[in-house]
Amino acid sequence: MPSIHIIMTINTDPNKINELLTRGVENIFPNREFLEARLKEGKQLSLYVGIDPTSPDLHIGHSIFLRKMRAFQELGHKIILLIGDFTGMIGDPTDKSATRVRLTHDQVRENARTYKEQASKLISFEGENPAQFKFNSEWLAKLTFTDVVELGAHFTVQQMLTRDMFKKRLQEEKEIYLHEFLYPLMQGYDSVVMDVDGEMGGNDQMFNMLAGRTLMKAMKNKEKFVLTTKLLVDPTGKKMGKSEGNMIRLNDSADEMFGKVMSWTDGMIVGGFELMTDVPMEEVVAISKSLIRDEANPRDMKARLAKEVVKVFFDADEAEAASLRFDQQFKEHEVPENIPEHKISVEQSIVDVLVDSGLAKSKSDARQLIDGGGVKVDDNVVTDYKQLIEPTSDGVLIQKGKRHFVRVTK
Repeated sequence: MPSIHIIMTINTDPNKINELLTRGVENIFPNREFLEARLKEGKQLSLYVGIDPTSPDLHIGHSIFLRKMRAFQELGHKIILLIGDFTGMIGDPTDKSATRVRLTHDQVRENARTYKEQASKLISFEGENPAQFKFNSEWLAKLTFTDVVELGAHFTVQQMLTRDMFKKRLQEEKEIYLHEFLYPLMQGYDSVVMDVDGEMGGNDQMFNMLAGRTLMKAMKNKEKFVLTTKLLVDPTGKKMGKSEGNMIRLNDSADEMFGKVMSWTDGMIVGGFELMTDVPMEEVVAISKSLIRDEANPRDMKARLAKEVVKVFFDADEAEAASLRFDQQFKEHEVPENIPEHKISVEQSIVDVLVDSGLAKSKSDARQLIDGGGVKVDDNVVTDYKQLIEPTSDGVLIQKGKRHFVRVTK
């Protein structure tokens, strides 16, 4: 992985500021001119990104705004990675058609255990201008009921009901729980406590981040900027997710990252270059035009994209090696030479084998993989959860998706 060198001097280079405020940016509040003027003042600004630890893995969606945070850090500004170990227990209703399952504090802290290590692939926690790492339970857990009432007085029910997911639930006569209204209040209060100049996140977080602007004006008489980044979506507007099997996790191997990018739709190529790589935007625009005019092979462009993504998290040599291994295994339709073995003494169901061998995280995950046609036994697609796997001396080849294999032996 390339080293990240951060300097303390505030950089006001207009070209770098323009890149910062345009590449991958969806919205800036109150407006671009306001933030551009602040950046050109030469004074250190403070801004943060908040992540709720609802799973143990940071993923490529997080990396989009973490990369943008690194750009602020490289200009000399103070950045904070805030872990929502308190808000994670409430559950962010953003983009949800049903209430989230609530987590305990132990669960969210366990999920966040390696977040700093994962995020350090993109931002620096060392050097002259280290990123700060904080947990919002430090102040939110101390709020009294009186405090919460005071925060709530700055918002109306009508404001909350303007959120798309709440409108949809009302139309479908689904429940909206009161604690879900409290989520943007809590996120907004994070800004007040840390007294930041700005906040950044995906465009789907805009409502919550603007709640922070409201509270900062009311409680600090301060104009907080909000920068929202574009989302990496398919042509239908759907975000990548666990169920699609193409979501890159920051702790994935180079081979896994490369293979997942190759499974993306062609419509994600240009967005991937803009949001996930360091390829100059002039070249990204040229790639877009060449694809529109059918002057470029989408498969070749996707392979280039996969290399560039791996390079961000590893290095150029590892990206090239991952590319060669992918071509050997899939372009030439070869099974990998070194397949891990999983020994069992008696026959087991395919669901148990998938879980015990590590190909699936749980039985429900295994069943989901089977339902999606993503599991093969000796090159035959599995359709029955109860299919039994009997170990042999030569081994039974189990395949998950296009990239994961295990050989079951006695």
